[in-house]
Amino acid sequence: MNNLRIFVIGGIAAAALAVGCTPDYPNCETDKDCTSKKEFCVAGKCQQCRTSSDCQEGSACNSGRCDKIPGYCQNKSQCPAGQECIANRCRGCESDKECPAGSKCWKGTCDAKKHCSKEDDCAQNEDCVAGVCVSEKPKAVAPIKCTLGSVYFDFNESALTTDATATLSRNADCLKQVPNGTTIVGHTDPRGTAEYNIALSERRAQSVQAHMSRLGIDGGRMAILPRGSLDATGTNEPTWAQDRRADFKWR
Repeated sequence: MNNLRIFVIGGIAAAALAVGCTPDYPNCETDKDCTSKKEFCVAGKCQQCRTSSDCQEGSACNSGRCDKIPGYCQNKSQCPAGQECIANRCRGCESDKECPAGSKCWKGTCDAKKHCSKEDDCAQNEDCVAGVCVSEKPKAVAPIKCTLGSVYFDFNESALTTDATATLSRNADCLKQVPNGTTIVGHTDPRGTAEYNIALSERRAQSVQAHMSRLGIDGGRMAILPRGSLDATGTNEPTWAQDRRADFKWR
């Protein structure tokens, strides 16, 4: 009788142990151990992804983590000025076949203009102006009488400060006076990886573009160019603060 009791008690203990024993996160045995984090079990560890198909569009699986693909685009408006969106990557075109119907590749960009290098390339009633055949010479553009100021960001931030919004308000007033477009160039200080800094500088430029749009500036007039830390010159906190900025370039 005693032997039977020991067997039953031992069986209950074994069953309880089998039910209650689960790996501690991020360790796992199956995907079910990772569901609370919406992750997958890969080689005994919970990870964001197994392959790039597990990531959102524009991201790729890199060692179990979904990282944003540098230069990824869905259309030309998401690319820096002078670049095309080709096979979901921002770059210059290399041949006419990479351009939409009715346009040709000219110095890395696609357009439908009739390009020229000399007057003889144009029809008799046309002139070669700035590399394009035009039927009449363009009117002189009035000089720009206002300037666009740079805005600065806190460390590892893309949110606009009070000083930044004040600068952007002045920039919006300037842009409303002239027809010219502008490129918003995002920058970071030199700390961090090149990939992370490119993404951060892009978020900063996008934050500026979104605020300018709210101030009444058409988004089509503002291109974005993320530069990461490529132009950083700082060596300490006061000079790094000057690297964390977004500039405006007339175009």
